[in-house]
Amino acid sequence: METVKIRNKDMYWDIAADIQFPPGFDPKKKYAAIVCAHPIGSCKEQTAGNVYGKALAEAGFIAIAFDRSTQGSSGGEPRYIEDPTLAVEDFRHVIDHLATLSYVDIDRVGVLGICGGGGYAINITMTERRIKALASITGVNFGRLCREGFSGYDPIGALDAMARQRTAEARGAPLQVDLFVPPSMDGAKQAGVTDIDVLGATDYYRNRCVNDSAGTRAMFSHRSASVGWDAFHLAETLLTAPMIVIIGDKPGGFGAYRDGQEIYGRAASKHKELVVVEETSHYELYDQPRPVGKALERLVPFFKQHLDA
Repeated sequence: METVKIRNKDMYWDIAADIQFPPGFDPKKKYAAIVCAHPIGSCKEQTAGNVYGKALAEAGFIAIAFDRSTQGSSGGEPRYIEDPTLAVEDFRHVIDHLATLSYVDIDRVGVLGICGGGGYAINITMTERRIKALASITGVNFGRLCREGFSGYDPIGALDAMARQRTAEARGAPLQVDLFVPPSMDGAKQAGVTDIDVLGATDYYRNRCVNDSAGTRAMFSHRSASVGWDAFHLAETLLTAPMIVIIGDKPGGFGAYRDGQEIYGRAASKHKELVVVEETSHYELYDQPRPVGKALERLVPFFKQHLDA
């Protein structure tokens, strides 16, 4: 594995990324490459890199997992901005970097995104024609989630509160950085949390795959753009790349099940697959052997077919 710094030419900071290589890697050959995008509040060392990126590299691809701007080991201030426009543009910079690597065939590039990274991957594929194949793993339309559960189903009230907070911060008030998940499983239980996705997120980030680079948080005053964003806008017209959508059959509050069904129906792609993994929740698709294995059984052949690997 090689860790690289990719210049974000629009914002003048670096994007951190890990490149994983297939067995018997030969730098004189050309390989198909897959860009792996982490979930909301996660980092490249978690499921995007250590599970799916690793498996795709072992299957013969170049896999590059990156930290979004202002998150993980990437640059950008203030920290923990979850702005979809910024997040989507990061993909273009990573693909620009792939174009400079002699061992990457730039005509055989795919993307894979998990959770909110899946929504971002779907959105970038509509306008980034260098992407030849798209995979969404339990993907979430973050804009829809921000208008619903993340705003208490009061998006206008949330926008008003964000505006007040941004004004206060401009005048010197401390930054408000909110946690996406409880600090511990005990804390979640004490707060009366029962939603399968919130409990799954807490278990994953606090117990199963703890990483200091995973923020699991976002600046409140900089989330207004997310409220007005839709990952699936114009999918009927612009989303033409081959696509595979993988979801679990246990719906939770983050909405990956409904979002997966929606984008599968709306996408203009001539080749699209919907895979529903039975007896599986959102966070089990992050790292649990059986559901991940079921996902990879469909994912690897899909990329091999559409990237001619």
